[in-house]
Amino acid sequence: MSLATMLAAGAAAYLLGSISGSLWLGKLRGVDIRTQGSGNAGGTNAFRTQGWAFALGTVLIDIGKGVAAVALMRWAGGDVLLQMLGALLAVAGHVWPVFHGFRGGKGAATLVGGLALLWPMALLPLLGVWFLVLLSTGYVGLATVLAGVALPLWALLEGRDSAWLGFAVAVAILLAWTHRANLQRLRAGNEHRFEKARVLARLWARPDA
Repeated sequence: MSLATMLAAGAAAYLLGSISGSLWLGKLRGVDIRTQGSGNAGGTNAFRTQGWAFALGTVLIDIGKGVAAVALMRWAGGDVLLQMLGALLAVAGHVWPVFHGFRGGKGAATLVGGLALLWPMALLPLLGVWFLVLLSTGYVGLATVLAGVALPLWALLEGRDSAWLGFAVAVAILLAWTHRANLQRLRAGNEHRFEKARVLARLWARPDA
């Protein structure tokens, strides 16, 4: 891949990431979810403020652009390192979207899309951790951060080289950073909790018959 092609593909990956599912769908509905709920432009706030159908559309768009960014890098002839870069640039576009005043979401769904092409075998353990934490605690942000932390551990378990481990650590740090407000609220004891999602917690708390 030439330098010009690499720069063009990288810019395109970022621009793809800047297409915010919730904000574009919000324009069709006449709402900006950044003015509602937590003020975040991601799927969780979309669900809380607009309902499941709107949130589903948001998540599908955000996952799709992660897939598209990695596919674009692959099509342009980029090696695995450049495909990793494409995934991270799409996430950067989602978090700091040029089309929306650099105020976007937290990047989890876009990362899932990138991993679907780049590292599909990592999705199962990550989603497993995410669901386990969510169904136990009801905290979406905590579930996402811990799923990110699980990625470097999975890289070590698979015996991946330093490039993959570095990518995994970058993902974990990025998710922790974009969810820093959730972690601060969790520490302060005022983080929003999805009580209905705490299925495992209710099962554990059920008295023996």
